[in-house]
Amino acid sequence: MSGELEALGARISDALPGAVTDVKVAFGELTLTIARERWRDTAAYLQKAADCDFINFIDVTAADYPERAERFDVVAHLQSPKHNRRIRIKTSASEETPVASLVELFPGADWYERETYDLFGVIFSHHPDLRRIMTDYGFDGHPLRKDFPMSGFVEVRYDDEQKRVVYEPVKLTQEYRNFDFLSPWEAVSYDLPGDEKASK
Repeated sequence: MSGELEALGARISDALPGAVTDVKVAFGELTLTIARERWRDTAAYLQKAADCDFINFIDVTAADYPERAERFDVVAHLQSPKHNRRIRIKTSASEETPVASLVELFPGADWYERETYDLFGVIFSHHPDLRRIMTDYGFDGHPLRKDFPMSGFVEVRYDDEQKRVVYEPVKLTQEYRNFDFLSPWEAVSYDLPGDEKASK
């Protein structure tokens, strides 16, 4: 199986010179790293080529690596029912560099690309309706980025007096505490309440 996938990766790479920058086979899955400017062309080839026939779109998402200049890996998964195999294609992008939308090729990519835009901030060029899908329209930031605070920036609540939804800055009810996560059986360095009874 691994040799067959490696051969497929080599054929795709040869058919699209300059598009495929890396081919990997791991855990029985083929992963192609694609140059961002060839993202849509590669997806179109994978859909139409007879030895590929990846006609089923599964999903599009992203992974965030904030330490890199191009911090996002945009990842799409496709399936070929005819050949009974899956493929993963990925490309890198920054906050400003758009990735070509796959909606024209795979209409099912529409909401997945909107979700990736909403939660990570990845921009998809030529998307028919690129707007937030999971967070509110006035939401500040992209919640799946690794530099987004876990508490968020605002909290939302319904105000009975004003009879409307109110947005307020997040207020933490207690100071941040350091927990040592040690149990009494792991010999903490201070006396726990009740220990004085055991020593008598």
